[in-house]
Amino acid sequence: MQGCISVINSGSSSIKFSVYDHVETQELRFVFGGQVEGIGVAPRFKARANHGEILAEKTWDHGPDVNHESLMGYLIGWIRENRQQLNLELTGVGHRVVHGGSAYSSPVKVDDAVLRRLEKYIPLAPLHQPHNLGPIRSVMKLGADIPQVACFDTAFHRTNPPLSQIFALPRRYTDEGIRRYGFHGLSYEYISRRLQVLDSKVAAGRVVVAHLGSGASMCALQGGRSIASTMGFSAMDGIPMGTRPGNLDPGVVLYLMQEKGTTPDELADLFYKRSGLLGISGVSNDMRILLESSDPQAEEAIGVFVYRIQRELGSLAAALGGLDALVFTAGVGENSPAIRARVCEGAQWLGLQLDPAANDQNLLKISTPESQVSIWVIPTNEELMIATHTRNVLLGAQE
Repeated sequence: MQGCISVINSGSSSIKFSVYDHVETQELRFVFGGQVEGIGVAPRFKARANHGEILAEKTWDHGPDVNHESLMGYLIGWIRENRQQLNLELTGVGHRVVHGGSAYSSPVKVDDAVLRRLEKYIPLAPLHQPHNLGPIRSVMKLGADIPQVACFDTAFHRTNPPLSQIFALPRRYTDEGIRRYGFHGLSYEYISRRLQVLDSKVAAGRVVVAHLGSGASMCALQGGRSIASTMGFSAMDGIPMGTRPGNLDPGVVLYLMQEKGTTPDELADLFYKRSGLLGISGVSNDMRILLESSDPQAEEAIGVFVYRIQRELGSLAAALGGLDALVFTAGVGENSPAIRARVCEGAQWLGLQLDPAANDQNLLKISTPESQVSIWVIPTNEELMIATHTRNVLLGAQE
């Protein structure tokens, strides 16, 4: 029986999963995957095989018994049933965990002590961490014999220089863990490894990766290692996102609390769910809808998004001491030629020359031959990165 690994990526309203086989070889092969979405409203499940065939679909009526834990139980049962049909042995489960704090700079096998430590980071990532840890508890209850591995979005950024991680606050706050962590690390790590395959010279140089999706950030890579990120203490920092504001003057928070009487819970709702592209436009948090809209506020939201990317690109290039390549990835970065074109148009001073035809065709390399800085579109694969880490941890392999 061939071994397989299941990857779980749980969010506030969805649980994504995938299964990979060939665990003890160099190549991990996607077997099947899917997601439960609409949790808290009208949950619906869909799974697909590696060639796109729909394997199963199911919907639930919303109710108190239909929650993350019960749906996770359904998923584990469904995965077990289907891996048996494919003669696969479930040897481990890998989880995306947004925050590893200062304790974890690499993936770790989870036990009760690790889980308790990760729970302490819930206040640092309240929108993500509880939902990341919930499936770990569910698997412990449903199958205590299945080893689990936590893979952290913060770990890849632990190579950032100490000075880039410190806020200008009294030292005691830094000692308590208030510092820049950076996120989307699993995505950046995948892109870093993929670049080594595509162009080893570029991978060894000064690269900025733009992870542009509903959650968005940018990362400076030098020799494949993270040296700076637009996200900091939380996943709200940096460039504007679908519903998160990005960089924000702390004075705004003080004003809202002192002058408007806004409570901490109301601030959390405002900054996590009602700001960003949605807040500016009043139309949508979906870039596709904004690009099709004739509403001037939708255009303004796009403009702010592009402007902040260009500002951060210059900042990250300064941290690198120059720029050799720019990589676009994630939903918007991979699929929106219009956003890529607008970003590159305002960054020509850095030596970027975009090939419009290559960009419109979503080719791998979209810069002209004359461009001083190469421009790439590389699809990310956080799930494969998690599966790779999980396999290596379970095999005791050095990464």
